[in-house]
Amino acid sequence: MSSTQFDGDIDSFVSYLKSNRGLSANTLKAYRADLTACLHLFELRGVTDLNEITLDDLRSWMAVESRDHARSSMARKTVAVRGFFAWAYEHGLTTTDPAATLMTPSIPSTLPAVLTESQAEQLLDVAEHAVATNQYKDDGGAAAAPGSGKAAGKTADKSADTVNRSEAPARADKRDNARVTAESQRNAAILELLYATGIRVAELVSMDIADIDFSNRTIKVTGKGNKQRVVPFGLPAQRALETWLEQGRPVLARTATDAAKSRATNALFLGARGGRIDQRIARDIVHRAAREAGVPDISPHALRHSAATHMLDGGADLREVQEMLGHSSLKTTQRYTHVSIEQLKNRYGQAFPRA
Repeated sequence: MSSTQFDGDIDSFVSYLKSNRGLSANTLKAYRADLTACLHLFELRGVTDLNEITLDDLRSWMAVESRDHARSSMARKTVAVRGFFAWAYEHGLTTTDPAATLMTPSIPSTLPAVLTESQAEQLLDVAEHAVATNQYKDDGGAAAAPGSGKAAGKTADKSADTVNRSEAPARADKRDNARVTAESQRNAAILELLYATGIRVAELVSMDIADIDFSNRTIKVTGKGNKQRVVPFGLPAQRALETWLEQGRPVLARTATDAAKSRATNALFLGARGGRIDQRIARDIVHRAAREAGVPDISPHALRHSAATHMLDGGADLREVQEMLGHSSLKTTQRYTHVSIEQLKNRYGQAFPRA
């Protein structure tokens, strides 16, 4: 990221937002990057004072940025710049607010991609089947300790060094099988929880074990702006979570380094190396599961969309869905009513003889 002579002002503005607006760390990071890029461009044009920047300059900046960025990105950049200059004017850094009438680019209204209820059920069934298929049990076969049964006499004649070499592959197989099983259990729990609650992937990976209340079958979620909400989940998600916590998580936890273990002591979901799972891995889990289940390729956010749509299809109140998803505006939640209507129209066209 380029630095500018205005970095101090940007830092002050971001600190103001953090203290007064409660924005998420990701949003603050994006705003900082947007402002730095914007003011760096003006600096290259010879601007040395914020008061030199005019509305025409800002429109020129938008024209340059819009060549390489989508409208949704430009809308966020415009909000960041407009907020910065409003703050600068209120705090006496500028004598006017050149961004006061800067228009936010309109974003086309697109309906979110969702799975049908049967596709969602198929996705979760395949994940559950993977757990059963990969289930590893120490049945005394290849992993059994040498020196038992008929092999006892032969083993006794071998040197300790030879025995150790023969044991090593068996121990490695046991560890690999246990890890595969643990990851299958984790993946099933992640898919069940994402669909059951409609939480964001960032909320999922930041969850701790203590955030789950099995007695009430609810989870405590920390969303955007550090706002907390309580979301219910169903029996299938409970079973998947219990299996993961009781059987799978201890296996992956044992693979953690001391540093990773200290950071992930309370984490609900762990990666293959025992640290807290990150968003990239969680997304990969969903994409891979969709391929294996033969359903449309989806992201964790599409599972969130699917959960909301299916709740509305099932008769849930719009404000209940808003609360579950953590939307600050009911307008955001209303998008899912359009999805439900579109699905109803499709079913009508397929089923009604005079459609």
